[in-house]
Amino acid sequence: MPTSARFRPITVERLVTELADRIAGIAEHRIRTRVLIDGADLATDAAALADALVDPLRVRGHDVLRVSAHDFLRPASLRFERGRRDPDVRYEDWLDVAGLRREVLDPLEVSGTGHVLPALWDAARDRAFRLPRTSVPDGGVAVLDGELLLGQGLPAELTVHLWLSPGALRRRLPEDARWALPAYTRYDTEVRPSEQADVVVRVDDPRRPAVRES
Repeated sequence: MPTSARFRPITVERLVTELADRIAGIAEHRIRTRVLIDGADLATDAAALADALVDPLRVRGHDVLRVSAHDFLRPASLRFERGRRDPDVRYEDWLDVAGLRREVLDPLEVSGTGHVLPALWDAARDRAFRLPRTSVPDGGVAVLDGELLLGQGLPAELTVHLWLSPGALRRRLPEDARWALPAYTRYDTEVRPSEQADVVVRVDDPRRPAVRES
């Protein structure tokens, strides 16, 4: 994060309202809209922010599909091939990027079918989900949460990155999850998500977020 970056304090409720307004404004001019909410797992609550956008977007007249990148992880045999705590594998190989594009994001292109598979792999049971495809109608919005999403070539109309200072990231991660810290360091160094994202929200204190000013 550039040292010159300026952040505007905001309430959680106001953050949701501002994001919903921005997404709805994009969706007014799109057949379908894809939104990525990116944040370190267990340290930021990207899923909660994505969930909080659903009702406000529906009130604004848009059907919403909620998708989690956690339902597009690769099988355990691939994720844990080099052990359960390899940060490089976490960074490079945990997410089934091709599957997420194929089943969700590409069908929502302007020329896509609009028919998506909302979940592919049940990581807890390590087996495929048995879900039917669902249709995202014209004007619909897909809201996807996950970690390490940017820099993967995932197409989206709006990207939101939940940023933590290095010290806050270490504090917020449970001790038994800190083995993943090198993966997040690589992400910040190689991808620079705070420079790529359309919206950056500082969440050192999740009760008192702050939005980076343009």
